[in-house]
Amino acid sequence: MTTVLPRVGLSALSAAILSAVSLPSFAAEDTQAKNNTFEKIEVTARKRTESLFETPTAITSIGSEAIEKGNMSNLDDIGKFVPNLNITRYGVGNAAHASVFIRGIGLQDHIITTDPGVGVYVDGVYLGRQMGSNLSLPNIERVEVLRGPQGTLYGRNTLGGAVNIITKKPGSEDIVRVESKVGSRGRLGGDIYTNQTINDQWSFAANASYKERDGVGHAVNLANPEKEIGEEQEMSGRLALKWQPSSDFSLNVALDGVDNESGQSPYTIEVTGGLDANNPDNGDFPLLKESMLPDNPDDLGSTVAGIESTDYSGWGASVIADWQVNDVYAVKFITSKRSSDYTGGLDDDGTPLHLSEFPEEGGADQFSVEFQLNGTFDSWDFVSGLYYFNEDGFTASAPYVYSPFNTPAAPGSFRIEQETDSYAAYFNASFDITEQLSLGGGLRYSEDSKDATADFTWFRKNATAEFDEVTWDVNAAYQLNRDMNVYAQIQKGYQSGGFPPRPFSGGDAFVSFDETKALNYEVGFKGQVHDRVSMMVAVFVTDYTDLALPFNDPSNGFNTYIENAGESRAQGIELETTVAVTDDFSIRSSVGYLDSEITHVDEGVQGITVGNAPALTPRWTVMVAPSYFMDLDSGATVAVNASYSYRSDMQGQSVNNPNEFIESRELFGFNLSYTNSEGDTEITLYGENVFNEVYDVGRLQQVGFVGVMRSNDRSEFGLKFRKDFWLD
Repeated sequence: MTTVLPRVGLSALSAAILSAVSLPSFAAEDTQAKNNTFEKIEVTARKRTESLFETPTAITSIGSEAIEKGNMSNLDDIGKFVPNLNITRYGVGNAAHASVFIRGIGLQDHIITTDPGVGVYVDGVYLGRQMGSNLSLPNIERVEVLRGPQGTLYGRNTLGGAVNIITKKPGSEDIVRVESKVGSRGRLGGDIYTNQTINDQWSFAANASYKERDGVGHAVNLANPEKEIGEEQEMSGRLALKWQPSSDFSLNVALDGVDNESGQSPYTIEVTGGLDANNPDNGDFPLLKESMLPDNPDDLGSTVAGIESTDYSGWGASVIADWQVNDVYAVKFITSKRSSDYTGGLDDDGTPLHLSEFPEEGGADQFSVEFQLNGTFDSWDFVSGLYYFNEDGFTASAPYVYSPFNTPAAPGSFRIEQETDSYAAYFNASFDITEQLSLGGGLRYSEDSKDATADFTWFRKNATAEFDEVTWDVNAAYQLNRDMNVYAQIQKGYQSGGFPPRPFSGGDAFVSFDETKALNYEVGFKGQVHDRVSMMVAVFVTDYTDLALPFNDPSNGFNTYIENAGESRAQGIELETTVAVTDDFSIRSSVGYLDSEITHVDEGVQGITVGNAPALTPRWTVMVAPSYFMDLDSGATVAVNASYSYRSDMQGQSVNNPNEFIESRELFGFNLSYTNSEGDTEITLYGENVFNEVYDVGRLQQVGFVGVMRSNDRSEFGLKFRKDFWLD
């Protein structure tokens, strides 16, 4: 389907609404954009190439130009501009950690026994860990965000939705691109990217990136700290090779790697009441005083050497084979091996008292393989597949200290290991009943087995668990006219169960929790309602059964529990619009509203009550992105893009403790770009978080105080430079 909305400007958040738009690389073409129409918006969210407007599900697609013009450098930046999407972190202060929440579903923890509620994928490969999911986004073709359960197509744990990162494929362009960045707060960055055709059969794409930035605080009680608090330093690279001996067959091999050595994310504490050891309601740390905390909450008061520094390293390899057997059938094979390691940790009380200190390290190795058989007929098509996933990983802390009532405590240690095997088979089909009406549906069987060991100073326990579920979806889509579509769908989703991440009270606490199931009802509208207005609307109600919710109970051995709370319901609406005010000026916007709460709590569940809202889920998410561009007499182009992002207040945990209340935040950014008439050189003045909004991204109740993880994306201004060399 081809829309007819004028392609105006390069909005800082073009794709947050409709911007899977294929924006050309030449500025000479950009100067004519106001006279052109939007090209066909294609997505592969359902493992088939189809129009964004005709896909019967809620999806936002963010193209490469939008990523660049919106200053989106990491996955957590994507989470600022998509409705009912929130990406946050706590993760032992490591900046590589990302917890993705969609429509109230997600998981903040990162311990090896916990799985995310939203799946993150790179070129179809599932990433099993939250640690490492905050990927940098150089030379990405697009990012697709699917909201709602995706249980009949995607590999694992897509209860809340899926985030697909699609890289640029070899052979798509012949170019060498050099980019650099310099800005305030010591910002330096550079990227070199090339995509070349070697001959009729071989092509390759490669990039290498580096970025660094100064910190926002200091470890004030360490004599020789390794890093500043909030400091960034990362190197990453990717190499992809494509072999296409015929038009019917292609083989893609990719290698990627990252090395991140950064400072701990800004962390502070707030005393929540009197700290009297004789009063059990006032906490266990009576020696802790607010006067011991650094004056600047971005500073760290710990005396634990090395805890101010974090690192993350990882690599991955994948092989993807596509074979068009004949005019009807196609076969696809995807296999991948990935490995990651990290260090981090938190001094929970943030002072030199040595009351609660948890240095940490962890790692995971994963292997996956997927085989697809797909078919396209005159009036219907299908996608089917077999899937296998294996992960073997650990989380360890030593020596950690936990000293309630300020009593001396011998340092302890723990190591939690887990191996997971996951199997699945799925089938998904779509039928064209008439030229306007399509019906579709899918079925998937999933089975997960987990073998975990908790090895603590005073106990060791091995436990196993198995989970399985049949999930399904049905949908109908109707084309009102050439440019407007409506759809309805019902989806059943599933997330495997697991084991609690911190069974400090002993082996009796290391027992499995059940899988979570969801049933989502959704209706939507997508299309062009006016020559200058495009719109996408989704209205949904999702019922969850045995929803697994974590909560912290420091009064009982400092356990972190995960309880199957019973039942909950999420309902809301998502509206995404693009308005071409003039040929040169457009406004893109999105609004998400979410009403989510626990509706039933099983007998015996502690800490969670009916009416509690899920953690880290704002009721309102808003984005506005005006865009204006101007052609100069010289043939050059000047583009002005601005962005506004809002997330309303939310709770740090599902127990709705008032001390874990996270206030709303507003972010503003801009880009002012000059592109020469040849289209091969661009200079950009940028501003991120221009009013320096400092906000909380996580709050966790401790004993007598609350730990607060603060934002690290502070105000930044600078220049970006891009130079393209087009190859004959």
